[in-house]
Amino acid sequence: MGLVNWMVEQHQFLMQQCFSLPFALLFYFFANRGYLSLTYRYLFVSVGGCLLAIVTMGIYSTLLFASTFVFILLVASVDPGFIHTWVFGIQMSWQTFWHLLIQYREYCLHEPVSIRLFSAVSSLMLLTQRITSLSMDLQEKRVMRGRVTLLPLISYILSFTTLLGGPLCSYSQFVSLMEGISRNPPPSPLSVIFLKLVQVLLLELVRFCLVYFIKQIIYDPSSSTVLCGVLWVWGLALVLRIQYYSHWRISECLNNAAGFGFCENSSGNSQDWSGLSDGDVWTTEASSCISEFARRWNATTASWLRRLVYVRCKQFPLFMTFGFSLWWHGLHLGQFVGFLTWAATVKADYYIHRYFQAKISSTWVKLLYSCFSWINTQMTVTCVVIAVELRNMSGLRLWSVTYVGLFPLCNVILLVILKLNTVR
Repeated sequence: MGLVNWMVEQHQFLMQQCFSLPFALLFYFFANRGYLSLTYRYLFVSVGGCLLAIVTMGIYSTLLFASTFVFILLVASVDPGFIHTWVFGIQMSWQTFWHLLIQYREYCLHEPVSIRLFSAVSSLMLLTQRITSLSMDLQEKRVMRGRVTLLPLISYILSFTTLLGGPLCSYSQFVSLMEGISRNPPPSPLSVIFLKLVQVLLLELVRFCLVYFIKQIIYDPSSSTVLCGVLWVWGLALVLRIQYYSHWRISECLNNAAGFGFCENSSGNSQDWSGLSDGDVWTTEASSCISEFARRWNATTASWLRRLVYVRCKQFPLFMTFGFSLWWHGLHLGQFVGFLTWAATVKADYYIHRYFQAKISSTWVKLLYSCFSWINTQMTVTCVVIAVELRNMSGLRLWSVTYVGLFPLCNVILLVILKLNTVR
């Protein structure tokens, strides 16, 4: 029991998702064999989501149920042409209230905040993605209101496969997956589930080793070299990023266990279960451009932000997108600096790569430039992750004492120089 308790305490989110895997496999088995009609399939995932919310969040599960109830009322009563405005305003106001309440308890009252409240607010953020995605579909007439019925709607919002983690899928895609699992059943997901669980285990093993070395190597700005400080803070940011990769992979695994995410058009003998994915650690970390990393990091959320903000803004769409991401994440001081830095460096990235790639012709110079760009991307992302995840002034102090803050600063300075050069 001691080992189980340690696993739950240290990896609570992963363990909750792992405990949901047998129910996802049970759903796949019954649906694939034809034991569950379409109505019972919707009931299975929605009731499972409600029970999972109550077990993991307790009384705070009412945050999700209240949002679901209000959204259903809006779908039934508001004209589709205006529904997105109403949904967006009410949902973001509700979510922001809880974010600010957490900050008030942490910084003003200095009270410990319940982990159940954190879990509920995290799920509320994911719920915001789903209902605003559907409200945009209704407003743009990609989905007609007559096709949005009560049971599929509740199942889409509160499905146990996406309650605690992504990836985001559209309402139409969700309905197609639910209808197609018995009509055109995907192959058994057991092999891909095993493979992805092994990947999660390896990621957590790497994270454990990194945490061990970071604890052993006590960084002292007065006696340590600059390179040691840079590597130490890079390792810390990598630990934080690996935690996200593990969460995304286990969430993807849970959806696969339920039979979701199989790509029917995959060629060859290999089974492609990447239809619902938030990105891969190797392709994301191999990015040599900051803008490329931003697109690959949490891919379905990046696509949602692009559709929700970027394509709708006429003025400063990039900064407005990152600004909304700051709002959506909780408006902490460190997050403000982190997302502003990310927006500025992505903007600089477009100009810098366009300028230098047009001037480089030698293969060796291109290779050297790619290596330097990868290092620059890693260190800039390190600054962003440290600021956003630590949320307060401690992350910004790490920027200064380890000198990693010079990387985004140099990107912005180079952008200004290139723009002035273009004007001249």
